[in-house]
Amino acid sequence: MYLGSHVCHVCQARAARQLLERIQSHGIDARLEALKELAKLSADPTFATEFINMEGIGTLARLVESGTHFGEMLAFTLTAFLELMDHGIVSWDLLSLSFIKQIAGYVNQPMVDVSILQRSLAILESMVLNSHSLYHRVAQEITVGQLIGHLQVGNRPIKAEMAHQLYVLQVLTFNLLEERMMTKMDPNDQAQRDIIFELRRIAFDGENDPTGTEKRKAMHTKDYKMLGFTNHVNPAMDFTQTPPGMLALDNMLYLAKLHQDTYIRIVLENSSREDKHECPFGRCAIELTRMLCEILQVGELPNEGCNDYHPMFFTHDRAWEEFFCVCIQLLNKTWKEMRATAEDFNKVMQVVREQITRALAMKPSSLDQLKSKLRGLNYSEILRLRQSERMSQDDFQSPPIIELRERIQPEILELIKQQRLNRLCEGSCFRKLGNRRRQEKFWFCRLSLNHKVLHYGDLDESPQGEVPFELLIPVSDIKSVVTGKDCPHMKEKSALKQNKEVLELAFSVLYDPDETLNFVAPNKYEVSRQPQTPVTLSSHISISHVVQYRFRVALKLTLSFSLSLSLSLSLSLSLSLSLSLSLSLSQFSSVQFNNSY
Repeated sequence: MYLGSHVCHVCQARAARQLLERIQSHGIDARLEALKELAKLSADPTFATEFINMEGIGTLARLVESGTHFGEMLAFTLTAFLELMDHGIVSWDLLSLSFIKQIAGYVNQPMVDVSILQRSLAILESMVLNSHSLYHRVAQEITVGQLIGHLQVGNRPIKAEMAHQLYVLQVLTFNLLEERMMTKMDPNDQAQRDIIFELRRIAFDGENDPTGTEKRKAMHTKDYKMLGFTNHVNPAMDFTQTPPGMLALDNMLYLAKLHQDTYIRIVLENSSREDKHECPFGRCAIELTRMLCEILQVGELPNEGCNDYHPMFFTHDRAWEEFFCVCIQLLNKTWKEMRATAEDFNKVMQVVREQITRALAMKPSSLDQLKSKLRGLNYSEILRLRQSERMSQDDFQSPPIIELRERIQPEILELIKQQRLNRLCEGSCFRKLGNRRRQEKFWFCRLSLNHKVLHYGDLDESPQGEVPFELLIPVSDIKSVVTGKDCPHMKEKSALKQNKEVLELAFSVLYDPDETLNFVAPNKYEVSRQPQTPVTLSSHISISHVVQYRFRVALKLTLSFSLSLSLSLSLSLSLSLSLSLSLSLSQFSSVQFNNSY
């Protein structure tokens, strides 16, 4: 065994030496074949050890750093390098900065061969996972935006695992906003106050009016009112509530600088109104930022099983800010469509939230598509959708009905429980099955009035006969109720076992010590065709003939819940609740009608 291992070791060492020589040869074809073979053999630990001991890793790294390898030759070089490093023999910290830059360069190229891109990404991932120092170097060379660009190449469908990773990336990206979202504005911080001054200047002073600020100092309060701030004297106080904190001010400044025409139009359009229908830009921007943070769950941890990502947030470097800019224009448009006043502020925000959530649910692939979706969700369309959904919604799902259902449910459950217990106490008549499957004799079974004993006995030749009820089973002795093929009398009778109908109608009560009481109902749905004359019991109780199948179900449900007769009653709950709710609703509607007048 030792000899065989030694021979294998020698062979691998020889193969490693030969491949290393061929890789360093000047012939391109020979080098390509050597790299292809090396990529296959590098997964073998023995070969990898020999090749690494011959400075093979350094040779491959220099080939990459030279930048002279392309296409298939580069792909095999990277494959072999990754396989060799995965054995953990060489530390990742030994890699040079030039090697890292070269690998990062392949990733940063907008159009690169897929095989090279995959291997380059795998190498960078291993660097980040295995070395803290390399993490910072890689972070300097690669940005998230550059990585996202590769996701947009190709039209292959996104699989579940990739969708989850994109969702996690989306959540973590938005969570970077949490610090600003939870930062209150300091009214005494001049740098922060200058941002508000900048918002006022862009809106009212113009770019080429250096004397404008001096002329309008006495009018600042009026300007802040036209900007829509709640605190006209010191608008910095509007940003002291978190969330959204300073994040709202960041969004407003982004709109004012990057979409200046839109910003000025919104502010001036509303500041010139005298009909109380002006849309307060400042207040709206702050509340909108808070709403968007709630919708996108800024600050919350990723859900392990979720893959609900939005493709459009990966199409722009400043996706959050652009999303805000789209939504603030939507808010201004909806305000005008609703002809809202300051008293309608909350109503407008509710409509805007619905517009945004409905548009996001359509998964627009870009911000332009989002704008298109929002154009189709104007205020009139929201009203139409609400009306349509209200008409199609089940009446029992409205809040008043849900509250009523919860209130009366305990009473209904108790009523059903008593009905089933009463049914068991009334009992039922069953036909006996003989050895030749002749159903001639009858027998009767019922629950005692104190719910502690099952009484049963044979009827005298006919359903009208007397029942002595000499036989009884204490409920406390009952172990279980079984049905179908689990019944002892179905296992014993091979002929009956083959009869599917009889099999479905069979049920048995199992009680101590290892005894059974066996039943077969005539059918599932019909009332048994027995004489109309009531059965006269020895206890002078008169009952009518009923459906044996229902007796079986009631018995099984009653005895199966710890034999305490505390039933869940799920089989009839739906029907009984519907009936009871219908009766209660008529009273409820009557009360509501009377109260309204």
